[in-house]
Amino acid sequence: MNRWLFLSMVVLFTVAIGCSQPSDKETTDTRKKITFVTIGTGDITGVYYPTGGAIAKIVNKKREAYGIRTTVEATIGSVYNVNAIMTGDLEFGIVQSDRQYQAINGMKEWDGDPQADLRAVFSIHPESVTLLAAVDADIKTISDLKGKRVNIGNPGSGQRGNAIDALEAAGINWQTDIKAKSVEAAKAPGLLLDKEIDAFFYTVGHPSSAFKEATSGHRPTRFVAITETGELIRKFPYYAKSYIPAGLYPGAANEEDNPTFGVKATFCTSAKMPDEVVYAITKEVFENFEEFKRLHPAYQVITKKSMLEGLSAPLHPGAVRYYKEAGLM
Repeated sequence: MNRWLFLSMVVLFTVAIGCSQPSDKETTDTRKKITFVTIGTGDITGVYYPTGGAIAKIVNKKREAYGIRTTVEATIGSVYNVNAIMTGDLEFGIVQSDRQYQAINGMKEWDGDPQADLRAVFSIHPESVTLLAAVDADIKTISDLKGKRVNIGNPGSGQRGNAIDALEAAGINWQTDIKAKSVEAAKAPGLLLDKEIDAFFYTVGHPSSAFKEATSGHRPTRFVAITETGELIRKFPYYAKSYIPAGLYPGAANEEDNPTFGVKATFCTSAKMPDEVVYAITKEVFENFEEFKRLHPAYQVITKKSMLEGLSAPLHPGAVRYYKEAGLM
């Protein structure tokens, strides 16, 4: 064979082999394991859904670095989120602090069946147990709910338990003293405006789109104070006094801040979730703290210190690793 022809063939073959091999970056990208995680939230009218979106937005900015893809799922609430985390249907979930306490201690819906693998990551915003009533229903105190049509929330939601606690603290039997309704929070404002209910409870961070809708409609409304909370707070460590600023809802009849009580929204996962995934999510939220706070008005009162409060389930080791590195523990 002609020597030059042979050399040309060798060069072409070498180039072809070289072109067929992936670059270092391509090899790394191909071999990198992608972890898909879903965050269970709540009704789209509440704060849980945008909170899940805020966390996902921050974490997904580093998806190439961590190999984590985060999505958000609207759910029916805290009880569902705990159960879905435990069965592996969700990787993370936003859970009211009272529901976290009850789940880990085997109370309420988990009576005698403590969810030992539930793990806390951090807490987020405070949530007020809020009672809104139609002015024409003549409900000025919680005691005035007797005989009225009141939505206490759908089964599987944290707010339902809060509403029942508030009613019982005021000496009201929710099964016999009121005409209890059990619909989702998103439907309650419409029912109130259409005069199908007289009042509704909703445990949520403020401002809330549900209460904006309900207080700006054609039927005048007022927030009802919940003041019989002393014994309730002493009995249940996850409750604390709270209030709803009057200026948030100018359409309501209230002229002063409305006293009530509340819980905290908490971010939870399972003990089975890999440490590196929990570490990455925790780190990104805390190291982008000011950006996170700007993503919803309900976050304005939170601090890094407050995000480690109100947690009753054991902290996940991945979160602990970050907190120790950051000097928060």
